[in-house]
Amino acid sequence: MLKPGTKAPAFTLLDQNGQKVKLSEHAGHKVLVYFYPKADTPGCTTQSCALRDVAAEVGDTAIIGISPDQPERLAKFDTK
Repeated sequence: MLKPGTKAPAFTLLDQNGQKVKLSEHAGHKVLVYFYPKADTPGCTTQSCALRDVAAEVGDTAIIGISPDQPERLAKFDTK
């Protein structure tokens, strides 16, 4: 299990638009990675919205949410 501040392993995943996102694209910048079990559920929506709402406060930090959902489901969640 990773602890806060631990360097994350390299990954490449599809975003809500089906585009590849690589952690390495953010080399040299801060990245906040969070995980959620299923898009568009009450808890995950609260978590994602809370991070969206503080995005301006974390400065030049990329916020990346990771879910096992397929891009199509993530796109619906993103739009909503």
